Amino acid sequence: MQKTRKDISSFILANIEDHSSDIVNVVANTFNVSRQRAHAYITREIKNGKIIKVGRTNSTRYFLVAGNHIEFELKLQQNLAEDQVWIKYLKPMLIKFPESLYGICYYGFTEILNNAIEHSDGSVVYIAVSIKNQKIEMEIMDNGVGIFKKIQDALKLESIRESILHLSKGKFTTDPARHTGEGIFFTSRIFDNFSIFSSNLFYTFRNEDWIHSTERKEDFGKGTFIKMAISTRSKKTAKEVMDKYADAEIGFGKTIVAVALSADPNDPHVSRSQAKRLMMGLEKFRTIVLDFRGVKLVGQAFVDEVFRVFKNAHPHIEIHYLNANKEVKEMIERGKSA
Repeated sequence: MQKTRKDISSFILANIEDHSSDIVNVVANTFNVSRQRAHAYITREIKNGKIIKVGRTNSTRYFLVAGNHIEFELKLQQNLAEDQVWIKYLKPMLIKFPESLYGICYYGFTEILNNAIEHSDGSVVYIAVSIKNQKIEMEIMDNGVGIFKKIQDALKLESIRESILHLSKGKFTTDPARHTGEGIFFTSRIFDNFSIFSSNLFYTFRNEDWIHSTERKEDFGKGTFIKMAISTRSKKTAKEVMDKYADAEIGFGKTIVAVALSADPNDPHVSRSQAKRLMMGLEKFRTIVLDFRGVKLVGQAFVDEVFRVFKNAHPHIEIHYLNANKEVKEMIERGKSA
């Protein structure tokens, strides 16, 4: 029996997610038509707004509008606008979710893509979004200088590992004239999992802490790869996360800093120079919470620099601490009362 145009259209829409790169051949072989004719059927679905085409020539791929997966590359050029990328490629996929979840995805995606456009110094960005196993996953990868290297150069840091410390504080940016530095801070907190892979460093933000990630990105070289994931059943909102760190008078006024990031994992926190690096840039906040999780030992000079010298220089700032073991807590309290 001869297949109708409607039959072919239904076949294309039903199979395109499994054959994004070879759907033309699949249609041609299934319905015994020429590649040119198969391509015409697919082009009709693009014009009907049911399929989106990405790439050119041999790299062309097709995805179902409002489907469960899309991936594509874009040139990083000055006129690339993150909101327009969202509207064209991602909004049709994610508009079906509740407003709060849609808002989280919009905020995180546009913030991270904007970072790639304006800060990466790269030429290409790769984007992939998928909905599976009741989870939304977003990946954004550029071929630029690398986020940790960029921070290391900007702050003239001896160790590139220290870059994550300054990034994690919030309000850090290599371009303060145009950016507040809040994007990654809040994006890492509104998603369930947020990972950064760059310069052979792998960090994941989870449960209010940056940790060395067990994940790996195969064949990942130069640039920055960021992966974000959130449950499709998530009830949180971007506003409630931001309000957690907000001050009624100054807005983003509170930060939580993982003290362990201020030194190599096996080094004790004993020197004033370590403390100075830890507190660098924190004068921008009204409330500082120092998280001592994973810190086994602190020295008198380290404690004095944080809880007396810095505090005396910035008396309007509140400094709190948490997750300190017995030895660390005793040293801090002794230093505060000296």
